[in-house]
Amino acid sequence: MPRVLFSELGRFGYQEAWDLQERLFQELVDRKLRNRNLRQEEQEPLQHYLLFCEHPHVFTLGRSGDAGHLLADEQTLKEIGAIFIKNNRGGDITYHGPGQLVGYPILDLDDFFTDIHRYLRYLEEAIIRVLGSYGVKAGRYPGYTGVWIDPEDDAKARKICAMGVRCSRWVTMHGFAFNVNTDLSYFEHIVPCGIKDKDVTSLQRELGRAIDMSEVSHRLKHELAALFGMQLEPAELG
Repeated sequence: MPRVLFSELGRFGYQEAWDLQERLFQELVDRKLRNRNLRQEEQEPLQHYLLFCEHPHVFTLGRSGDAGHLLADEQTLKEIGAIFIKNNRGGDITYHGPGQLVGYPILDLDDFFTDIHRYLRYLEEAIIRVLGSYGVKAGRYPGYTGVWIDPEDDAKARKICAMGVRCSRWVTMHGFAFNVNTDLSYFEHIVPCGIKDKDVTSLQRELGRAIDMSEVSHRLKHELAALFGMQLEPAELG
């Protein structure tokens, strides 16, 4: 069972989290490449990571995204206390902010399974199971990644969790953004994930009450551990 260091970073700046991911990602890739030139008994064990955090208000644009999907100008960004960052994940534009649980798995899929589609489906499944534990039925919307409420009804389908990942040499980074108690008004300043005709929701909106973030985090990390067959060990990584 792969050993994965788990760290809850709390409120953590987006750029700082990206820098941390890049460092851990590169360390994992470098070790993996060194092992290829060593005998089995000389190889270093690979170290995997799972980071949870909340970000201050930020809009991020993936490498294949359309900058025109940011609807706010510089003055508006200042007024709402948000910043805009382009990054190297997949996907289009999204929002991160307080009340949103963001997860960054940094895993060498060679230790799990080398199938990026299966990887994304497992991330989605973990969120779907957590939502189910709160009595909220969720699923997948055909043609899109992420987790949706009422995906079988085009008129009602609304996104509750966005995903955007990077994978190189089967090592992953970036991940998912699960709207728990998120201020959904910030999504009015973008075309979320480049999808113009679908609403965005949160667990708070669906249940009509605020949700304990630590409780959601606890449930989600256990669902991820079960699906991926990994052993989570607490660590201070921030």
